[in-house]
Amino acid sequence: MPQTTAELAPGDVPFIPARCRMQWEPAQQSYVLLFPEGMVKLSETAAEIMKRVDGANTVDAIVRSLEQAYPGADLRADVVEFLKTSHARGWIKIQGK
Repeated sequence: MPQTTAELAPGDVPFIPARCRMQWEPAQQSYVLLFPEGMVKLSETAAEIMKRVDGANTVDAIVRSLEQAYPGADLRADVVEFLKTSHARGWIKIQGK
């Protein structure tokens, strides 16, 4: 069930809940996120973000990691927006919240 959109703090630690699973789908030639209600095909960018959502990285650490992987890009706003959307859709949760 979708959650309300919450603000994400830089120190928040997102994780993929047990009811969801990200995996490479050869038939789709992309990563997908599987959940009880269905499946979503992730863009390459979304997959790179979700790979870093491991229950240990903070929002800040995810942004820094992506900005290191893609030098010169200011990704913070886009990454935070994707994480907020993912949280609202129940694809990720935030530890302690």
